[in-house]
Amino acid sequence: MTETREDIRNIAIIAHVDHGKTTLVDGMLKQTKVFRDSSTAGERIMDSNALERERGITILSKNTAVIWNDVKINIVDTPGHADFGGEVERVLNMDDGALLLIDAVEGPMPQTRFVLRKALGLGLRILVVINKVDRPNARLEEALNETFDLFIELGATDEQADFPVVYAIGLTGRAGHTAATLQNDLGPLFETIVKEIPAPVVDNKSPLTLLVTTLEYDNYKGQIGVGRVHAGTIRRGMTIVRITPQGERIKGQIEYLYGYMNLAKVEIEEAEAGDIVAFAGLDTIGISDTIADPSVEEGLPQIRVQEPTVSMTFGVNTSPIAGREGKTGWGTSRRLRERLENETRQNVALRVADTDQADRFNVSGRGELHLGILIETMRREGYEFEVSKPEVILREDPETGQVLEPIEEVHIEVADESAGMVFEFMGARRGQMVDMRSENSTTYLRYLAPTRFLIGFHSQFMRATSGMGQLHTLHHGYDVIAGEPPGRQFGSLIADQDGIATAYALVNLQQRGTFFIGPGADVYQGMVVGENIRGDDLTANVAKTKHLTNVRAKPSETTAGLIPPRQMSLDDCIEFLADDELLEVTPKSMRLRKRILDNETRMKQVKASKKVREGV
Repeated sequence: MTETREDIRNIAIIAHVDHGKTTLVDGMLKQTKVFRDSSTAGERIMDSNALERERGITILSKNTAVIWNDVKINIVDTPGHADFGGEVERVLNMDDGALLLIDAVEGPMPQTRFVLRKALGLGLRILVVINKVDRPNARLEEALNETFDLFIELGATDEQADFPVVYAIGLTGRAGHTAATLQNDLGPLFETIVKEIPAPVVDNKSPLTLLVTTLEYDNYKGQIGVGRVHAGTIRRGMTIVRITPQGERIKGQIEYLYGYMNLAKVEIEEAEAGDIVAFAGLDTIGISDTIADPSVEEGLPQIRVQEPTVSMTFGVNTSPIAGREGKTGWGTSRRLRERLENETRQNVALRVADTDQADRFNVSGRGELHLGILIETMRREGYEFEVSKPEVILREDPETGQVLEPIEEVHIEVADESAGMVFEFMGARRGQMVDMRSENSTTYLRYLAPTRFLIGFHSQFMRATSGMGQLHTLHHGYDVIAGEPPGRQFGSLIADQDGIATAYALVNLQQRGTFFIGPGADVYQGMVVGENIRGDDLTANVAKTKHLTNVRAKPSETTAGLIPPRQMSLDDCIEFLADDELLEVTPKSMRLRKRILDNETRMKQVKASKKVREGV
């Protein structure tokens, strides 16, 4: 027997990166008196992860809830980046509707398309919020028309395409049914949510079923599962069965039960169908597990996410100075395997597989950013490891037997004067232009290009446009493999012995290229210390010291002319990696190195492989 719960609404906030969804959530929290003093609330409260604050993007979905006119509104803040599509697809399963934020100037953008397609496919009711209406050059009518066109293009039903619209300024917490009648609060937004987003249709008489969509961890309570109660009632202390996607049945007990209110989890005794809850007490919990009454025979349909397109090898740090900077005992293959396997339990778009070497693991994800965030997170936790250059995951066409590679849909936004440079870049990367338009001195371009040709392109693009361009990619499909991507233009400068880099050596070698290290850095044989000005690799002694004499040094022998080293971010290091190189990652440092550290052995292998290529 089903009924409608009018006292609750479950909504997700979905949008393109930087269109203001997290800021809008902050405004909703402030206006429902979550904070005693709204002036001390801070900005982007929902982005609690340090990486999220640094990069200005949402990586992990967050749950919160507010009460407005006796209606509880559960809000899920979701990532806008396609690389975190696994997060988006999971959390949309808990909701009945979504707020789609559209920037009043930019209109619907690439990631809007990605997340909206998922929401429409699940049949969610969409409420469009035209945000930032106070911006100069706001295109309110055009943005709304473009949004309608996007709904039609993505196959929205007639009911979905007839969406309600609210205009807002998230930063100042104002909203209205038209841009000219904004109120001094978000009242019109709350009213529209309650009126337009369907109340959950629930079945309280049936036995308990709940699908686990998110995992958290608590040092005292262990693994915490999060999900929406699908049917029945969940109570603290009740005996349940955990049904895995493979059909295994494991009995357990709900020891802790939480509901969401404002910014915190609140302990509760029970929750009914339609509620979003967190629970703990089971030894293990996995995404897509069904938590059910023991009388239930079958689990709920599991969550399906897009397959990975890019992989990297993660391995134990084998450099001569391994173990100095990470946490003691955290650099072993057992610890690394454990950490990566734990990640796959909550990061459903990630895959981890063994390789033919016991201390190496193949890790696959949705893109460079997806894997880069994992590397940075593990580094900050205290792990020490090494990673290889990213590679795309190829497929075989079952009908023709041809090898297929992933293709990305690339959306680029640059100033008109930079468009020529983008044409050149994308032409070299086998990019096929699909669309081009120019508005307000900005050129908007859309390309289709092989993922293989785009690895490492983002940071190069950002440097070329002085950080002013925008580039976003979406998985488009697969096509026949096409040629070889452009190789690196310059070779590596490689240390030829162990030691400490000296200013004397660096100043005398800097005409050979650009250094990534400064005086006093630990170096070892085979470590990549810079970029050569020529196309081949060059070994050099960067630990050379000046012989002490009584003769006064000439100005040319001093270190006054030493150029500061190039600061390499994680993205820069991954972009720079060659096939025969690895990136050593520790909590304090990132060092590039050759796979074979011994210079003599490496040179013999290079010569041998060259003979094989030439057919000698």
